[in-house]
Amino acid sequence: MQLFEQMPDHSRVWIYQSDRVLTDAETLLIKQKLRDFIQSWKSHQKSLNAHANIMYQQFILLAVDEQYEAPSGCSIDSSVAFLKNLEQEFNINLFDRLKFAWKADDHQIRCSTRSEFATLYAAGKINDQTIVFNNLVQTKKELLQKWEVELALSWHAKMV
Repeated sequence: MQLFEQMPDHSRVWIYQSDRVLTDAETLLIKQKLRDFIQSWKSHQKSLNAHANIMYQQFILLAVDEQYEAPSGCSIDSSVAFLKNLEQEFNINLFDRLKFAWKADDHQIRCSTRSEFATLYAAGKINDQTIVFNNLVQTKKELLQKWEVELALSWHAKMV
């Protein structure tokens, strides 16, 4: 498995947000499962130059250097199936795209529905400087520059 720092900036990324913080034990176990998956992940029988990790004990990151070998539809399907298995094994939801993740004043990650998020904004509990997570980033470069951004600079601002 490639180190994330060594992945090129153009590498394709996918971020899967868990509906809850993973325990330390779950994080260690899932990291091992991710390593095993990445080492066997192939596209048309060719190994992918890929990376996987867990960030903030809540986000699973997959990254692939598409210029080395592009993932096929079948290889992407295999990653989704792998993640669905993780969901069942650990009783988590990784595919709920309707929840917004943000950093609270205590730097803890919180998740809210769109309506809860708007209510928190209206009540002043979050504001334009609140850090939100843009899980729609598509490359390593975007992840480094636009994943954790102030609400005012994110697409989330249109939702409040």
